[in-house]
Amino acid sequence: MVAGRVCPLHYRYTPEVFAHDAEFEAQTLYVVGGLYGNPEALVEVLRMVRLEPSPHSVRVVFNGDFNWFNIDPHDFRFINEAVLAHDAMLGNVELEIAHPQPDDGCGCAYPEYVSEGMVHRSNAIMDKLQHTAIGYPSVRSALGRLPMQRVVSVGGERIGILHGDPESLAGWNFAVENMEPSNEKLRARLGSSKDLSTPIKQVLDYFRRAQVNIFASSHTCLPFAQIFEGDRQARLVINNGSAGMPNFRNTQFGVATRISANTAIPQSSLYGVQLRTVRCDAIAIEYDHAAWVRRFRSQWPEGSPADRSYFGRILNGQDFSITEALRHGIHISRH
Repeated sequence: MVAGRVCPLHYRYTPEVFAHDAEFEAQTLYVVGGLYGNPEALVEVLRMVRLEPSPHSVRVVFNGDFNWFNIDPHDFRFINEAVLAHDAMLGNVELEIAHPQPDDGCGCAYPEYVSEGMVHRSNAIMDKLQHTAIGYPSVRSALGRLPMQRVVSVGGERIGILHGDPESLAGWNFAVENMEPSNEKLRARLGSSKDLSTPIKQVLDYFRRAQVNIFASSHTCLPFAQIFEGDRQARLVINNGSAGMPNFRNTQFGVATRISANTAIPQSSLYGVQLRTVRCDAIAIEYDHAAWVRRFRSQWPEGSPADRSYFGRILNGQDFSITEALRHGIHISRH
């Protein structure tokens, strides 16, 4: 297996790891995945929290991959110190910073439809990030102590927060292109195979075994939300894609997940749903785009691995629309 496509054994777990008491109760929860080393997005997330009606009742969980492009030592220290002051979790990036394994590469566990070029460039990005991290042993130690999963409660709803899927830190079973019912146009655009689909019955089994009603994930870079009906009860999978990069065609904002016992639709909502006592939304993270482009360029010049893989997305978003993120039961809030 090629480094970057491997799913290491120590990344794996079972859905039963979520079947325990909630770690804390929050009035409002932000789940921020895929910050990818963007300080401008981090500053904006924390500003949005301060503007919440009851900011002291808000908890922020950074569910992995808050590092990636931040190879500048100042940015590396700033991102990690700020994130570790909140409730943080491992992504594959943090695990490979804390405990580098050459055979893992970036730890992304990319499926076969992701190009070889993307895999090799991601491994090269990880090499540079690990080199920066050598100078910060205390950060590496703190990252190594982070959990892979969290269970929290909002409005009485149990929420399983993870990076990948309910079986692996870097799993792709919660990738929008793999969710049933299939979006054949999206599958064709991304090159995904029907063999990699995640059946609805499998997702319902995840919920049953984990004893949660909401899974909040990230990792796979494209956001979506989908309601699953079973056992006379609606459940939700919501993947925020990336908080630190644009997710949609011709946009320049990131996306985070907001779950709140205050059921008013937030002004920043892109789409969402009310699930019994809570409101669940994908919210726009409208960071200073020009400042982020300058910062990115200073660390990743033209022709560098990150430039070749990501600069087009940073400028213009992914070839993906908000309507494609709206799965069963989810309603758009704004265009």
